Amino acid sequence: MSMNQTIKETIHANGIDITVYTNDFKIEYISLTDIARFRSTDPRFTIHSWLRSRDIVEFLGLWECLYNPDFKRADFDTFKQDAGSNAYTFSIKEWNDRLHGIGIPSH
Repeated sequence: MSMNQTIKETIHANGIDITVYTNDFKIEYISLTDIARFRSTDPRFTIHSWLRSRDIVEFLGLWECLYNPDFKRADFDTFKQDAGSNAYTFSIKEWNDRLHGIGIPSH
């Protein structure tokens, strides 16, 4: 198995299947889409709502600060100022491109 090969496993919780991805068995990513399906038949709307919350944005920023040495903390402060407002829209692409985020991979 190559080091870049993604391993995909499934855990079962509360009657739903949740996919877990890993490349090295040290860092695992849990599918938000699978978890959101518990709340809605179209998980995009549930995830969009979650990511607009100031608490979630602050948690993601803290996670990045702890585990991502390339995370742009100064830019994050500007990013989180708008979190939670009615006009705020969270973009995973912007998070990853502008802040060098790694905690929310998008496929």
